[in-house]
Amino acid sequence: MPHPSKWDVRYGQDDFAYGTEPNTFLKDQGKRLFSFESKNKKKALCLADGEGRNGVFLAKLGFDVTAVDNSSVGLEKAKKWAKKNGVSLTTVCEDLATYDLGEKSWDLIVSIFCHIPPEIRKPMHAQIYNALKPGGIFLLEAYTPDQLKKETGGPPSVELMMDKNLLQKELVGLSFELLQELERDVSEGWLHTGVGAVVQVIGRRP
Repeated sequence: MPHPSKWDVRYGQDDFAYGTEPNTFLKDQGKRLFSFESKNKKKALCLADGEGRNGVFLAKLGFDVTAVDNSSVGLEKAKKWAKKNGVSLTTVCEDLATYDLGEKSWDLIVSIFCHIPPEIRKPMHAQIYNALKPGGIFLLEAYTPDQLKKETGGPPSVELMMDKNLLQKELVGLSFELLQELERDVSEGWLHTGVGAVVQVIGRRP
């Protein structure tokens, strides 16, 4: 029997590793960026959505949400959390190294603290422009290298972090409506607690 991944172990606890509330940046921006007068549901893709807190939030806003993660344990929790909230998610258990984002498929792609090795991140970011529908939005929040000094969450390696310059280079073709680094209080479950050094992006496909 293969050993469970660290993410399966983390998401296998009774509580939610990052809480059940959506990411604050996503919550603040979600309602501002989108209106839902159209009868056709807008399609959102949540990268590394784990236990589903962000995907469920977007589903409650009215999005048709696909949540992708490499932890089947996390995604099972996400489906149960969605059902408890009266919404549904499409879940895809796949590694982001092999996941195809598609062509002109999404109105919104969300990447919240999706810290993956650069050999996976760069090709994935290179897909973002083509994967968005014209006018579609890519929303990201991640820790910057300054986070390593804070010990309030995030990965232990600088190569997994992101900053403004890196994201400008990797997200080719997007028009940046917001691209900033800042420090803010992050209170998301027991793994993200305290002042965090983050980079925030809202990029639109023209």
